[in-house]
Amino acid sequence: MPEFIKKSYLCTPMDIVDGYIVDLKGMKDDAVSHHWVLSDDFFSAVQGDEIKHGQVDVALRVKRTSEAFELDFQYEGMVEVECDRCLELMNQPIQGQCSLRAKMGEEDDDDGELITVAESSGILNLEWHLYEMVALEIPIRHVHSDGECNDKVMECLNPQETEKPVDPRWAALEALKTKTNKK
Repeated sequence: MPEFIKKSYLCTPMDIVDGYIVDLKGMKDDAVSHHWVLSDDFFSAVQGDEIKHGQVDVALRVKRTSEAFELDFQYEGMVEVECDRCLELMNQPIQGQCSLRAKMGEEDDDDGELITVAESSGILNLEWHLYEMVALEIPIRHVHSDGECNDKVMECLNPQETEKPVDPRWAALEALKTKTNKK
């Protein structure tokens, strides 16, 4: 796995930033809960392309099993994205749930289905996972409700054709053309 991806997903104690971490090695109980509020600071720190502003509440329950750790997320909130129609910012409601599995191993790895956390650190940084979970909840097409788009942009997209009076000379030529086509 490339080093920049490892840093996004997994970290050593010295890399811990902003507290979006789970200490798997230090878990004293078989289940623990975490709660975070992902705000503008979070979204600007992650530097993702899709979301710059928002507020999303995230609840996480980590359960230790004999083979791995089950991470169950529930999240709900609002993010600010660009409207696909008028390009103005709009609020997009977000709500979802997601599950991940993690296990302890020799070195950090993430194959998409199972995250391996190096036993030497035992720390899982969830910052990028949290961002991706929220970003994946944004619909493919996100637009304002009818009538809420920027009026000036909508005028450019849907210009109103005004009826211009037809010059009588052109009307006579059109009649002649129609008469000729009927023969």
